[in-house]
Amino acid sequence: MISNDVIRGYTDIIILNLLLHNDSYGYEISKQIRKISEEKYVIKETTLYSAFTRLEKAGYIVSYEGSKTNGKKRVYYHVTEEGCSHYAAKCREWFEVKELVDKFAAAIDDKVTEKK
Repeated sequence: MISNDVIRGYTDIIILNLLLHNDSYGYEISKQIRKISEEKYVIKETTLYSAFTRLEKAGYIVSYEGSKTNGKKRVYYHVTEEGCSHYAAKCREWFEVKELVDKFAAAIDDKVTEKK
């Protein structure tokens, strides 16, 4: 299981990626994250809805009411053009971070192997 601390800065990428394919609502997005991550990351409901609020305030997504389920209307989310640009920028940032961490992880791996 991946901790929320490790992935916190990339929650927006995950949500935006899923919304780039289709508009969706919270519960469905949560299920998709679990499925795609093979249960390695289970997003907390508070984390998910805080991200929706943050992304909407920034203009990266918009919400709208969809169909009723059990008497309650679902709130759907849609990525804006600004959201697409933000997604692309965060992906570029991720590849830079990953490259850096890979360098240190490789160095640690070599040192661990040498010590054995």
